[in-house]
Amino acid sequence: MKSLPIRVRLTAWYSLILALSIAVSGSIAYFAMSHSINAAIDAGLRHRLDGIRTIIARTAPQGRDAIADELNEYDEGQGGRGLVSVTDENGGVLYASAGMAALNMADERVREAKPFYANLHGDEFRVLREAINVAGKTYDIEIAIYTEDFDRATDRFQKVLYSIAPAFLLLAALGGYWISRRALAPVEKIIGDARRIGVTSLSERLTVSDTGDELERLADTLNEMLARLEASFQRVIQFTADASHELRTPISVMRTNAEITLRKPRTESEYREALSQILGETENLSRLVEQLLDLARADSGAAALAMTRTNLSQALQKASRQAQVLAEQKELKITAQLPEQPVWVQGDAAALERLFLISLENAVKYTPSGGHVDVRLKSQDSFAITEIRDSGIGIAANDIPHIFERFYQADPSRSRENGGHGLGLAIGRWIAQTHGGDISVESEISKGSLFQIRLPLAR
Repeated sequence: MKSLPIRVRLTAWYSLILALSIAVSGSIAYFAMSHSINAAIDAGLRHRLDGIRTIIARTAPQGRDAIADELNEYDEGQGGRGLVSVTDENGGVLYASAGMAALNMADERVREAKPFYANLHGDEFRVLREAINVAGKTYDIEIAIYTEDFDRATDRFQKVLYSIAPAFLLLAALGGYWISRRALAPVEKIIGDARRIGVTSLSERLTVSDTGDELERLADTLNEMLARLEASFQRVIQFTADASHELRTPISVMRTNAEITLRKPRTESEYREALSQILGETENLSRLVEQLLDLARADSGAAALAMTRTNLSQALQKASRQAQVLAEQKELKITAQLPEQPVWVQGDAAALERLFLISLENAVKYTPSGGHVDVRLKSQDSFAITEIRDSGIGIAANDIPHIFERFYQADPSRSRENGGHGLGLAIGRWIAQTHGGDISVESEISKGSLFQIRLPLAR
């Protein structure tokens, strides 16, 4: 089932919370008003009780008739706003307002100091019953106050709440819906812009409103993501084009050799020479395919390395021995200055050997016969630093920033002669960065190059 739009859900939640808030606040206000009215009524009852106590204390020595007369005047002075009944300790009625007899007959409650509500002739009264002691005699006093006016006030307040609250809630819900639409309008704009951007238009960007809020940050983040996607897509296109070009060359050489050889009968030596050339291009093509697969696995994250505690000196020594075979063919000398103590890093031993071998092979390829390659390993500032210095042809200053890029060749003709495709150093940099390190180069034409590999030491 398709969910409701965000603006509808926001409005629904907002309305629900507002309705609960109105209900709670209205109930609190209603009960507070009722409590305040009851407190005021009870205070009036207590005040009248104190007045009756004063009258009885003053007129008791004059007799029952005097008490009755004073109470009658007091009752009439109240303007009919309440009822009074006073009985002596023998149950004799000293004074009773009209209607209080009905209260005595209708209500059998015990005497209590706490006021209560009672119905007299269909009207609601608040009643206080209390026994007082004056001059050694006990008098039972009942005082009742008519509460219809107060009840009407609370009823009006309740009706106002019931009538205004729904209208206010509806108005607030409509306002909330309008605000949510306004607030989410930039999201709709972002959605529309994002839908228009495709493979052929990755250079386009979302419109960013200068609001400084979360929506601006969202648009900026999406634009940054589009920039990364565009860069990755361009790299894929460039990688595909470069790989196609590099694959086409050896295939064309093999095909041309085969076609020329088969045009007419050849001697055994000529066939062997042609097959040797084809075999050489096949080996070159195999190395290229392996490198392409390595880079493809690295890009997809599938080339997971087995990170273990590894002795970097041992890995560098193995790579130096393998490179020595190539160096002897060119009459080069490789010297290694390695520390006697192990240099431990957290890494993949095979991958690190390959990193060092790539750097050493690169140094051997571009160093003329009779030159030398020096290898040095040291520890500095929690890093293991490997330096590979050669006395080769060097690298031009404008080529140095690009030599770790895929398929980049500072001198394509010489790289072709050496069987290079411009992928080795790119693979080497990936291995170094995967281990939390990096590889850099310093070079000068005709004076050689210095490759420096920095890897974090194991804790």
